[in-house]
Amino acid sequence: MGPTRGVGHVMRSLALAEELVGRGAEVVFVCDSHTVPWANDQILARDIPVEPAVWTAGEHLELFARLGLDAVVFDSYDLDAEVFTAVRKSGIPTLAIVDGDLRGAEADLYVDQNLGSELDQPILPTGATRLAGLDYVLLRNEILALRPPEPPAPQQTGVPRVFAFFGGTDAFGAGPYVVAALAATGVPFEATVVAPGEDLAKAIAAVDLADGQHVEVIGPTSQLAKAVTASDLVLSASGTSTWELLCLGATAGLVCVVDNQVMGYERAVATGAAAGVGLLSDLKQDQTAAAAVLRPLLTDPQERTRIATAGWELVDGQGRARVVDEFFHLIS
Repeated sequence: MGPTRGVGHVMRSLALAEELVGRGAEVVFVCDSHTVPWANDQILARDIPVEPAVWTAGEHLELFARLGLDAVVFDSYDLDAEVFTAVRKSGIPTLAIVDGDLRGAEADLYVDQNLGSELDQPILPTGATRLAGLDYVLLRNEILALRPPEPPAPQQTGVPRVFAFFGGTDAFGAGPYVVAALAATGVPFEATVVAPGEDLAKAIAAVDLADGQHVEVIGPTSQLAKAVTASDLVLSASGTSTWELLCLGATAGLVCVVDNQVMGYERAVATGAAAGVGLLSDLKQDQTAAAAVLRPLLTDPQERTRIATAGWELVDGQGRARVVDEFFHLIS
């Protein structure tokens, strides 16, 4: 993971770990989570032991033998393909969480939880199985506990409440530009914005606001889901957190902060289950187009409800159970 990767990988791995532990399995994380203290705290809060990250195929085989593992889950963009190949050849059942491109990674079971991924047809290694689409989204207990039992109803609030966060690190500095776009709407709002660093917090605080617009800047929080459900509009990067927002029935406005999010961003917006605020590279040049998208989201409760309902219907929260069913079948 690390600050430049964000924490999406560890969040979905945590969701899978919670399901595994709930079914009696013992779990250990192998990662460099110490580089992102907030994410590290999330792992340790679940009493999951952490082993330092290793990188070579030999180091993985040695570590897995020492730990006596019955199966392995990989979720990494950074490991060489030879690691996956060596571990699979050793006979340990392997599951790889991927996003579109398999990156040469060999596994017995693949999970691609991205919208529309069921339409893709990557070439799989002999004997491998692939689970794809929103039916397999991996969501944490925190999200599942707060999922509304019914579709969202219109909320006739006064000043809309906005919550904005861009991953555990906001690695690409989206916060200040999104706040500038909100300010450019000229519409009153009450916003809470997560800024993981002091420089980001200062940049957000420096944005000129119009009358009736208020912004509170907070640090990383373990209460994201509660903040989402308490808000009228949620703005976030178009990453793994998108599926959390949809499951929670949030009115989601997405920002595409990096190139590898483009396909997921476009697919999510095309469903009508999220609003496309724009590409971060565009927002950094001019916030006018983003403000035009945000204005009706701030002023029209019916439009917010339409988007929220579409998202709630797309993600049912049972994905991790379906994945573990298949994983246990593989192991057995």
